[in-house]
Amino acid sequence: MEDVKKRKMEDDNILINGQDFNSSSSSSQDHLRSLLDPLSKSQLVDLLSRLGSQYPSIAEEIKSVASADPVHRKLFVRGLAWNTTSETLCAAFRVHGEIEEGAVIYDKATGKSRGYGFITYKHMESTQSALRAPSKLIDGRLAVCNLACEGLSGVSAVPDLAQRKLYIGGLSPEVTTEVLLNFFGRHGEIEEGSVAYDKDTNESRGFGFVTYKTVEAAKKAVDDPHKTLGGRTIIVKLADTHKGKPPQTQLPAAVVPVPLPLGAGYPQAGKAHANTPPVGYSYPQNVPPYPTSSYTSPNTAPVPYPTQPPISYPPIPLKKDPIGPIGHPATAPVGMGGYPFYKH
Repeated sequence: MEDVKKRKMEDDNILINGQDFNSSSSSSQDHLRSLLDPLSKSQLVDLLSRLGSQYPSIAEEIKSVASADPVHRKLFVRGLAWNTTSETLCAAFRVHGEIEEGAVIYDKATGKSRGYGFITYKHMESTQSALRAPSKLIDGRLAVCNLACEGLSGVSAVPDLAQRKLYIGGLSPEVTTEVLLNFFGRHGEIEEGSVAYDKDTNESRGFGFVTYKTVEAAKKAVDDPHKTLGGRTIIVKLADTHKGKPPQTQLPAAVVPVPLPLGAGYPQAGKAHANTPPVGYSYPQNVPPYPTSSYTSPNTAPVPYPTQPPISYPPIPLKKDPIGPIGHPATAPVGMGGYPFYKH
C-alpha cells in the first residue's frame, strides 16, 4: 500500500526548472501559468514533448487533448474521379480506422463533383495511418490526401515539387490512369498521378500528370528515350514549363519603325494635300527640296540648296559618207549602236 502511495506522489510531483510542484496545491497551477505564459510556442512544444516522454500520464493527456480537436483527424482528399461518390470515398479510407464523417464535395449549381472531398476519422491514430499511405487508386484515378488544415498550401509549399511533377501529353484515349502509372512507375515511386478527364463526358482529354517522390525519378522519366505509350509518341516534360503560354515574338528595338518628323513639302500619310498630286499617278511631280543637314528641327522649314540654270548642249551633226547612209539622210539608224550602214 505504501508503494502505491509513493508512486502516486512521484507522479503528482513534476520537476520543472529544478523546482517541484505539487498538483494538489491550489496555487501551483497559477504559478505554472505565470511561468509558461512568456514562453514561445517552440519552447512549449519542446517542454511538453520532453515531459511526455518522461511521464506517461502527461503523454496520455497530450494525446487526449490533440485527438479531441478535429484538425488532427480531418483529411483533405484531392484528385477524385468525377463519378466517385461519398460511399466510394469512405470505403477506400475505411481500411485505416473508423470514420466519423466523409463526403465528396459537389458543385451547387451543376450538382457535379468538384474532384475533392474530406474524411474525418474518429481517432487520431487512424489519420496518421492514412497519411503514411497518402495515395489511393479510386475509380481509376490516383487520389492523394493530406491534413485538411494544410489544404493545397501544404502541397505547394514543398520546395522541390516543380522538379518532381511531370506533364504527360499526346495520350491516346485508351490510356487509363492505371496504364499511365504502371508505365511511369518503372522510373521510381509515384506520389500522385492521373489522366485528365472531361467533367461532362468523363473521357480522356489526351494528357495527364505524374508526380514522383524524388527528383531523380522525375529526371529519369524526362530523359528516357522510349516515350511510346498506347501506340503514340508521348510528350514528357516538367509541368511548370507547360503552364505558361509561349511568349510572343517582338521585333528588336533597332528595327521597330519609328515615325520621324517630316519637313515642309513632304506628303504625310492620312492627310490630303491640295497642291501636291498623288505620288505615282501624274507627272511631272514636285520634288521637295533637300534639307541642308542630316537633322531638321520639326519647327523649322528646311533650307534648300542653291539651284543652277540647266545646261543645254548643241546637237552634233553627222558626217556625210560619199556613198550615203541608208535611211534618213540626217540621222543614223536607231538600235544599231549609232553607226550607219554603207553600200558596197
